[in-house]
Amino acid sequence: MLNLLLLLAGFVPLIFGAHLLVEASSSIAKKFNVPSIVIGLTIVAFGTSAPELIVNVLGALEGNSSIVIGNVIGSNILNILLILGLSAAIYPISVQKNTTWIEIPLAVLSAVAVFLIADDIFLDGSSARIISRAEGFLLLLFFIIFVVYNFQLAKAGHEDSEIPEKEYPNWLASLLIPAGILLLVLGGWMIVTFATKMAKEMGISDRIIAVTIVSLGTSLPELATSVVAAIRRKADIAIGNVVGSNIFNAFFILGISATITSVDVSAGSVADILVNIISSILLFAVLFIGRGRIISRQEGVALVLIYLGYLAWLILG
Repeated sequence: MLNLLLLLAGFVPLIFGAHLLVEASSSIAKKFNVPSIVIGLTIVAFGTSAPELIVNVLGALEGNSSIVIGNVIGSNILNILLILGLSAAIYPISVQKNTTWIEIPLAVLSAVAVFLIADDIFLDGSSARIISRAEGFLLLLFFIIFVVYNFQLAKAGHEDSEIPEKEYPNWLASLLIPAGILLLVLGGWMIVTFATKMAKEMGISDRIIAVTIVSLGTSLPELATSVVAAIRRKADIAIGNVVGSNIFNAFFILGISATITSVDVSAGSVADILVNIISSILLFAVLFIGRGRIISRQEGVALVLIYLGYLAWLILG
């Protein structure tokens, strides 16, 4: 119980540190007349994924592959089934043509790419499943293509990002940025350390802790952003946040982790990767049910129920 409380406590500095980092960096960028869209596609996008990044980097440095792969895949499954499901249940989400035919298929591609580089036993008959450093760099190359695509989309005027409106004096912002980074590192260290201890003491795998508690905690920024967007009836932000985060997680965060150290992939993690692929394909398929390119409230509730079923399968398994 103590390890669980300390694990949950780690999310406080982690999330607050990400918030400080985004607000202070955005404040400085605005004063240097950096366009809002650039801030949105760089600082804000990084800030919402910073919790996953820090946890994964620390997990990679400690050689805990279960945390590395479990956090990324667990977050991606949670983003589609729970976060997008809750958002649609609050208010139906209308999806733009560009998102339907480019961004969501790219999210499906990222899920399939992770499977292709992870399951060496099935594909190559190897003796172990490993995401190597070379494959990590390959994921980062895919991420660069995604970033270029986003900037081209921004130039065309199709991208709408919510930028934090709070402004700080430059001296204060300069202090808040390192403070935010320190809080991120502290929170990430607490999560990795006490998640591992709790798993050992309870006799369950690090993978189960990573794809449930850790992934839920690191996805809190995406959850808050999407739910608030749904309440404000800004559907583009809700689904864009989820799809963009999934691509970011698979290509950038897993790519960075694998370049630090090769990632061992367990049989259970392969099952999670397959659930991630199914969830991504399901999201694409839902857009052609009913009125078309709309995720209805009923479909949102169905996505949430599927996520709860996935959790039950993990626990019972």
